[in-house]
Amino acid sequence: MLNKEETVLVLIDIQGKLARIVDQSEFVIQNIANVVQGAKVLGLPILWLEQYPKGLGPTVEEIAQYLTDEKPIEKITFSAYDTPEFVEQLEATGRKKVLLAGIETHICVYQTAAQLLASGYDVEVLADCVSSRTALSSEIGIEKMKQMGAKLTTVEMALFEMQQIAKGDAFKAISKIIK
Repeated sequence: MLNKEETVLVLIDIQGKLARIVDQSEFVIQNIANVVQGAKVLGLPILWLEQYPKGLGPTVEEIAQYLTDEKPIEKITFSAYDTPEFVEQLEATGRKKVLLAGIETHICVYQTAAQLLASGYDVEVLADCVSSRTALSSEIGIEKMKQMGAKLTTVEMALFEMQQIAKGDAFKAISKIIK
């Protein structure tokens, strides 16, 4: 089970034109914006990656507007785990549960999940926060991650799982984000 003391949110490559053409892009972008806001309410560390931003462009504004305290980690590798700065920042959190969101499911998200799992991390993929250019590619990416041992969750499920109690300011804030 996820808990806010052991979990880190990892955002992968929600950038430029590619973010706008993936399957169900508006749905996925909104869900990622929601999970970022919820993660901030819960005090989770957020690691934010951008694949070659000079070519692909920056993270879409709907998400970047909530990442004012974070700085993107630039990468050129498909797996974030092949980027030393990411590994250093991940290890610095001291957390072993990773919530994954981003694009494309079957490439960068999948390869990151595979290496995180191989390195001893518990990985939960936010199924409503990942996508690829085609639905089939996304489905296959999710299936392969499950076969490797990743778990699936959704924004609402993950946030309330970490919140644990239906009262208080954090509960009210998360409920407002979800609705």
